[in-house]
Amino acid sequence: MPNPFPQHRLLTLLALPALFMVVGCNDNLAQADDARPDDGSVAFEVVTVADGLEHPWGIAFLPQGEILVTERPGRLRVIRDGELDPEPVGGMPEVHARSQGGLLDVEPHPDFESNGLVYLSYSREVGGGQTTTAVIRGHFDGSRLTGVEDVFEADAAAGPGRHYGSRINFDWDGYMYVTVGDRGQMHRAQELSDHAGTTIRLHDDGRVPDDNPFVDDPDALPEIYTYGNRNAQGMAIHPQTGQVWQNEHGPRGGDELNLMEAGLNYGWPEITHGIDYDGSQITPDTARPGMEQPVVHWTPSIAVSGMDFYTGDHFPEWHGDIFVGALRQQHIRRLEMDGDQVTSQQTLLTDLGVRFREIATGPDGYLYLLTDESPGQVLRLEPAGGG
Repeated sequence: MPNPFPQHRLLTLLALPALFMVVGCNDNLAQADDARPDDGSVAFEVVTVADGLEHPWGIAFLPQGEILVTERPGRLRVIRDGELDPEPVGGMPEVHARSQGGLLDVEPHPDFESNGLVYLSYSREVGGGQTTTAVIRGHFDGSRLTGVEDVFEADAAAGPGRHYGSRINFDWDGYMYVTVGDRGQMHRAQELSDHAGTTIRLHDDGRVPDDNPFVDDPDALPEIYTYGNRNAQGMAIHPQTGQVWQNEHGPRGGDELNLMEAGLNYGWPEITHGIDYDGSQITPDTARPGMEQPVVHWTPSIAVSGMDFYTGDHFPEWHGDIFVGALRQQHIRRLEMDGDQVTSQQTLLTDLGVRFREIATGPDGYLYLLTDESPGQVLRLEPAGGG
C-alpha cells in the first residue's frame, strides 16, 4: 500500500467520534455493543518518525535520545536525531522468523545509563522442528550488541508459528516480566509444569525470585507468575500503582484486558467470552470459581496488540488512560480510566487502514505508534498546531 505519511509530513486529524460504553459484569467491565458520539475530541497531528521498516514489533527509548525498534525478520534498528540508521545493529541472535514468530520485543535495563544492557525477546529454534520464546540481553554500544547472554528460554516448545507472546517489562522493583503465549495448544495454559500460556517473573539476570507464587510447588515451574493466559502481546506498568497490566488475544472474541496478580489463574481455555475459529464452542463457561474475570473483554475481537498508559503532559485529557493497538480492526483504542476500572472507550486513527502493533509514551511526552506493515512506520502523535 502507498505510504500514507511521507517523512516529515504532518497531517492534522481529529480523534474520531466513536465512543463505546462499557457495562458491569460480576463487578468487572465487559464491552457492550452500543456507542455514543464523543463530545471531547482532541486535535492532534501524526508525524512520521521513521518508515521503510519491515513489520516493526517493539520500541524502546534510551537515555541519550536514541530509539530502538525491532523488525520481526530479525533486525534491531536505531533512530538517532530523527533519522533511521540504515545499518541494523550487529551482534544479534539467530531468530526463527516464521508466521507470528521473529524478533519481538526490546526493553532497556532500568539502569541502562550505567550498565548499557538491552533485552530482546524472540522465537528460537530448539530442535526437532520446534521453537519457543527466548530472552537474551547484551551491551549496546551504539552499533552492536556485545556480551550477549541467555536470560530465559521458555519450556514451551511447539511447532513454529503461533502464540509466542512476548512482551518484556520491568516493574518498579526491577523485576522482569515476560509473556509467553499458549503456542496454539490451548490446554497447556492450565498446566503449571509448562511455561505456555503464562506470565514469567524473573530477576534481571534470569534468576527466579524467592517470592514467586509457585517457587515452593514441586509440580510447578518456579518462573511462573500468572497462568491461564492465551497470548498476551501488550503489557504496561501502571504509573501510579506499579501494578502489571496486560491485554491478550482471544480466539473469535474474548480479547481481554487484565490486571495481573501473583499466582492467579486467568482462565484460558476453561473460561472465555470467545468461540473457536471454526465457530465451535470452546467452553460453555465465561466464569468459574478460582478464575479471574477480565477488566474488559472485546467480543467480537479487535485483535489487541501493544499497550501503554499515557503519562505525558501534551494531552492532559488523556493522562492516565490506557492506549491499546487493534490489529484486526486497524485502530488505536483509548480506554478512559477511573482507578482500575474502564469507564469508556474511544477509537482513533480508524481512517489510516493500518495494523497497529505497539504503543508507547516517549520520554518527550508524545505517543509513539508502530504499524505492523511492510513497509511499516514509527509514528508520533503531537498536539495539532504544536505544544
